[in-house]
Amino acid sequence: MTIKVKYKGISPKQQKIINYVRAFWLERGYPPSIRDIVSGCSLSSTSVADYNLKILEKMGYLHRHREVSRGIELTDRNAVHKRNIPIIGTIAAGEPIPVPNDDNWDVTASSDTIEVTEDLVRNKDGIYGLRVKGSSMMDALINDGDIVLLQNVKQIENGEMAAVWLKSEMEATLKKFYTEAGEVRLQPANNQMKPLFIDPANVEVQGKVVAVIRRLS
Repeated sequence: MTIKVKYKGISPKQQKIINYVRAFWLERGYPPSIRDIVSGCSLSSTSVADYNLKILEKMGYLHRHREVSRGIELTDRNAVHKRNIPIIGTIAAGEPIPVPNDDNWDVTASSDTIEVTEDLVRNKDGIYGLRVKGSSMMDALINDGDIVLLQNVKQIENGEMAAVWLKSEMEATLKKFYTEAGEVRLQPANNQMKPLFIDPANVEVQGKVVAVIRRLS
């Protein structure tokens, strides 16, 4: 998805950079690196990217956390709206882990929240967050300690990433979801791990992933 916002008082190159940062955030759930910006905006060097980012920061369009990897934050003087998303628990991106009870899926019960911009969740309703435990989705850039934002839906398309409740086991897991040959395949994004094959009657989709907020180490 590409979102272009017109900014005042900046060069076409700076306009391209800031729209690239916004689109990168929206698609992946975390900011681009300097090298991502060089590649994505067809710049000649990292110094050119750094020079233009300093101008954008001075003008108040973004803020750079230099002590943090990928620490670019859009301040967005064009009035981006923000929303508090409830973080309702933990989900395994590995082997399924027990979830204490169904209250973990009640988005109204959480006191833990995270503030995000509306463009990150694409103005969708029914958004909640889960903290990730495990490494089975690492090839999808989802690692232990990250937060996944999900839309509370019960049906998804093949290949979409979902939080899935396994009814008999009373366990939850985060996987790519496929319906095939009379069963559900829950596919990890880690070539060292095998998929799970589950009876469809034992599977309940709890939400599909719409964004990822990465923990920066």
